[in-house]
Amino acid sequence: CLFLLLTCVEISSSKFGDEDDRVFYCIRAPEHIFRTYRYLLKVSDACNWSCEQQGHHTNSSLTKREQKDLKHGWARWSACFRGQPITNVRNYLGEKVALYFLWLGWYTFLLIPASVIGLVVFLYGVAFYNTSPLIKEVCQSNVIMCPLCDKTCRVWELSDTCMYAKVSLLFDNEGTVAFAMFMAVWATVFLEFWKRHRSSYVCAWKVFDWCEEEEELILEIVNNAHCKPKMHRHSYLRSTIVLVLVTLMLLIIIGLTHVLVVCRVIATVLLAENSPWKVITENSQTVGVMLGAVLHYITITVMTRVKAPRKNKHSHAAIERSFTVKMFIFQFFTMFSSLIYTAFFLGRINGHPGGYVRISGIWRLEECHPSGCLTDLFIQMSVIMVLKQTFNNIFEYSGPWFSRWLKRKKTQKFRRRCFKCYKKECMNAKEGSELCENCKLEEIHRNYSLIKTDRFSLFNEFLEMVIQFSFTTIFVAAFPLAPLLALLNNIIEIRLDAIKMVSLERRLVPTKANDIGVWTDVLEVIGVLAVIANGLVIGISSDFIPRLVYQYLYGPCASGSATGIDCMAGYINNTLSIANISDERVRDDFTRVQMVTYSGINVTHCSYRDYRSNEDFSLTNQFWVILAARLVFIILFEHVVVIFKCVASWFVPNSPLDVRNERLYDKLKRLKEELRSVTRVTSNKTNNTE
Repeated sequence: CLFLLLTCVEISSSKFGDEDDRVFYCIRAPEHIFRTYRYLLKVSDACNWSCEQQGHHTNSSLTKREQKDLKHGWARWSACFRGQPITNVRNYLGEKVALYFLWLGWYTFLLIPASVIGLVVFLYGVAFYNTSPLIKEVCQSNVIMCPLCDKTCRVWELSDTCMYAKVSLLFDNEGTVAFAMFMAVWATVFLEFWKRHRSSYVCAWKVFDWCEEEEELILEIVNNAHCKPKMHRHSYLRSTIVLVLVTLMLLIIIGLTHVLVVCRVIATVLLAENSPWKVITENSQTVGVMLGAVLHYITITVMTRVKAPRKNKHSHAAIERSFTVKMFIFQFFTMFSSLIYTAFFLGRINGHPGGYVRISGIWRLEECHPSGCLTDLFIQMSVIMVLKQTFNNIFEYSGPWFSRWLKRKKTQKFRRRCFKCYKKECMNAKEGSELCENCKLEEIHRNYSLIKTDRFSLFNEFLEMVIQFSFTTIFVAAFPLAPLLALLNNIIEIRLDAIKMVSLERRLVPTKANDIGVWTDVLEVIGVLAVIANGLVIGISSDFIPRLVYQYLYGPCASGSATGIDCMAGYINNTLSIANISDERVRDDFTRVQMVTYSGINVTHCSYRDYRSNEDFSLTNQFWVILAARLVFIILFEHVVVIFKCVASWFVPNSPLDVRNERLYDKLKRLKEELRSVTRVTSNKTNNTE
C-alpha cells in the first residue's frame, strides 16, 4: 500500500496472556525508496501532480489534536445539519473514504428535491381521494364478492374494503406516473452532477488521472527492480464454471422467493380460517402481505451475511471489482426477488372461480384487491425499507460501541497505572510538546482496542447505500415516500459512519482514489433498471392504463355526448366479472355455507376482479384492448424517459470548465518544467564536454 511507504504505521503483535505482553512496532522505508517511488510516479501516465507537489510526498496523518477537531466538528450527532470537512477527512482517512462521504453527502443533498416532489404527490392523493368517484363507488357498493379462501371464508361486500380503496388511491393516481418519470430522469441527473462534483475535488487533490493498477506496478518495481507483471489471463472453463455457479445462486434465491410466496399464501389461509379476531379474519390478505414482508426482511438479513469468495486476481483493484459485482448481484436479487413477484405476478396467475390455481392442489394463490395490486407492493416496500434502515443503524452503531466498551474494560489495569502521568503530562501538554512514554503507550493501546478494519470495510457502507438507492428509484411508482425515508436515514447515516470510522473503528489504511470505482457502473445499471421497472409497474401493476381505457372507450364519456356525468363512473363494476353458483365448476370451489353472507343472506352469484365472460370464463375483448394499451404505454414510457436521460447526460458535462482549465494549466506548467530540466541537463553536459 502506498501509505505504508509514506507514513509511520503502527502495527501490533500480541502474545497470549497479559496486556503488558503486547508489543508495538513502527515501520519506515529508507529514503532511496521514496526517491525511486517519486521518480516513477512522476514519469508515469497516472501522474497529474502539479510542479509544486512533485518535490515532496503527502503525509496522510493527523495529530491527536487535529483528530479531536474532526471528532468535535464532524463525527458527532450534534453536527447532523453541518457541512462535511471533506479535505480533513481526506487527510485523515485518505481519498477513497473521502470520496465515499462526498458521494453520500451529494446523494443526500439531491434527495431533497426528490423527497419534496414525492411528498407533494402523496399529498395530492390525500387531497383528492375523498372526492374520487372510484372511492365513492367502492364505499357505497352493494356488490357481493367471491370468498377469498376455501372452507371458512364467506362471500363479502365490496364496501367492506372502503379504507383499503382509499389507501390504494393514495399511491395509484396520475401524479404517480409523473413522479416515476421524474425519478428515472433524476437518477441520471444525480450521476452526471456527481461526476462534475467529484471532478472538482479530485482535480484539487491532484489525483484526476491516478490509476491504482499503475501505482501497484510502481510499488512492485520499488520492491524488486526485476519483477515481472502478473499477466491478464482468461479461461473459458473458469468463466463457464462461474456462470453455472451464479445461475445456481440465482435459482436458490428464486427458490427462496417461492418459499416466501408459499408461506404467505398459507399464512393468509390460516389467518382467515383460524384467527379468533374478526379484524384479522376480514383482512387476512393484508396481514399476510405484512407477515410476508417481515419474513422477507429476515431472509435479507440472513442472506446478506453470506460473503462471496475473493479470488486472487492480478491486482487489488480487480479483486475489489469482482467482489463488488458478485456481492451486489447476489444481494440485489435477494432484496428484490419477492418484490418482483408482488409487482408483476401477484393476482395475475391465481386463476378464477371454477379454475383457481393452487399450490400442491390445496392452497389458493392470492388475489389482488378490486382497487388494484399496487397497495400490496407499497406495504411490502415500506415494511422492508423501514425495518432495514432502522435495525441496520441500531446494530451498526451499537455493535462497534459495545465491542469497544468490552475491550476498554480489559485495559483498565493499565490505565489506572498511568493515570497520574496521563493527567499531568497529557492533559496539560502544550502544542508542539512531546508526550511521555506512558502517555504514548496509552494512546496506542486506546487505538488498538478499536474495532479491526480491512480494505473491504468500506464495501459494506457502499453496498448499504447503493441498495437504498435501488429502493429509492426502482418501484418508486408504488412508494413515492421512499426518497423522503432515504433522506431522513442518510442524515443519520453520515454521522453514524463518521463516528464509527473516527471513534469506534481503527483507522482505515488511507488509500488513493479518484472515483468511487465500480459503484459508478452499478449506479448507472440501477438507473436503467429504474426506467424498466417503473414502466412495468405503471403499465402492469397500476390501474392507470385500465382507467384511461375505460374513460375513453367504455365509460359514459366514450361517446363524447355525455354531460354532467363523471367519466369514471361505473369503473369498479366494469372491472368485475360474475361467477354463478349454478355453474358446476364454481360449486366445486365454494360450499353452500360460503355463499351465505355474514348477515345470513343466501346469494346465487358473486363477483371477482377480472375481465372474463360470465358464461364460459373466457377473456373478453376489453382485456385484450387493455393489454395492448399496457404494452404501448410501456414502450412509450421507456423510450421517452430514455430520451430524457440521454439529453440530461449530454447536457451536463462530466467536468466543470474551471476544472478543465486548471488541468490544462497544470499540464502545460509541468511540460515547461520538464523542458527546463532537460535544457539544464543538456547545458551541463555541453559545458563538461568543453
